[in-house]
Amino acid sequence: MFIGYFTERPYQDPQSGFFGATGSPIKDLTVSNGTYDPQLGAHLYNRYLDEKVYAEEMGFDGLMLNEHHSTPFCMGGAMNVEASILARITKRAKIVLLGNILPIWDDPLWLVEQLSMIDMISHGRLVSGWVRGTGRESVAHNSPPPYNWERFQEAHEFIVKAWTTPGPFRWEGKHYQFRHVNPWVRPYQQPHPQIWLPGVISRDSLMWAAEKRIPYIMLSTQLEPTRQAFDLYHETAAEHGYKSGPQNLGYLWKVHVDETEELAEQTARKYIQGPSNPFLAGNEGTNNPALTSLPGLTSRHRVLSTQVAATRQRGGGALSAPYEKQIEDYTIITGTPKTVIPKIRHVLEYLRPGSVFFWDGDGAMTHDDAMRSLRLMGEEVLPAVREIAKELELPSSFDVNPATGKPFDADPATANAEDGHSAD
Repeated sequence: MFIGYFTERPYQDPQSGFFGATGSPIKDLTVSNGTYDPQLGAHLYNRYLDEKVYAEEMGFDGLMLNEHHSTPFCMGGAMNVEASILARITKRAKIVLLGNILPIWDDPLWLVEQLSMIDMISHGRLVSGWVRGTGRESVAHNSPPPYNWERFQEAHEFIVKAWTTPGPFRWEGKHYQFRHVNPWVRPYQQPHPQIWLPGVISRDSLMWAAEKRIPYIMLSTQLEPTRQAFDLYHETAAEHGYKSGPQNLGYLWKVHVDETEELAEQTARKYIQGPSNPFLAGNEGTNNPALTSLPGLTSRHRVLSTQVAATRQRGGGALSAPYEKQIEDYTIITGTPKTVIPKIRHVLEYLRPGSVFFWDGDGAMTHDDAMRSLRLMGEEVLPAVREIAKELELPSSFDVNPATGKPFDADPATANAEDGHSAD
């Protein structure tokens, strides 16, 4: 099993009427950056990097970064910059990007070079995930929503070819045209880093990932819709002539561990405090309807199920449920190590993912909150989860080739020549 750590890196400002623990809700994309404090921002960026370094020290296999734009709930507006820093200051953990928003890139060749540099500086620790992005990203970067899915697919094909095909060559596509493709910067991993796809509700994206034999990561969705999505992945894989398994699947959800049950409860409630995140409980009214109904960005017949479709209308999956409901549904797990480990086991038994990400240190949580949890995870939770995963036979995509279902060979350079995924 592969275990990663994640946080949204929210802009926390206890002195502000918007971004503190009891801040006023703000509608998505409506708050001016005139309220931004650069000194506070500098402190927070360094805080979140320090926490990721500590997560590696505590034994996490991966450090996950994501990207959103023009919003205080996620400071990761240039995720590849953060990944470049982590590539140099960490030693072992994989740097998991979930992910670069392909449709907003007008020059994906530049992305090819950036990601190759991250992979080289880290000596082959990059996991390169793609996302289609939300309406927020389309508006913030003037990307045409009706072509979102087309641009995503073409950019993916272009990036893989640029990584794997000796240049120079031409690319004459519908959305991208290049007269000279010959990036001198090549990935450390050969033929290229593993590519993952995270998502919530898109049937198109999930089935595309299964067709391409790319691992799919569900993002903090309720357990039953998540299992439905995983079943659809397995069905699609069978239609394309291969048997998928835990190595093809991942799951992100909120897990916080603390020294006492009382402190765990008090701290976990901070998940739903801090800057208004339109995906979090109590913030449904902050979701900007103009961003969720951009023409051509989504389609009702493409969602995974009626249950997921209903949550989409409320602004986002299990994330928008009340705190007590998330506790009941296991989409927030909190407590001491003794009480958290059986709850994690329940999720693993129900979903059978080969990769999991614990989402922590978010909302209005302080640096001390995050560090206490990371320490206890490293000392007690991660070793127990690895034993549970071994018992349940939940290999990751670094243990078993997601394209063939066969264990990787001892030589990472030749282990995955068949499907183009890196074993390292």
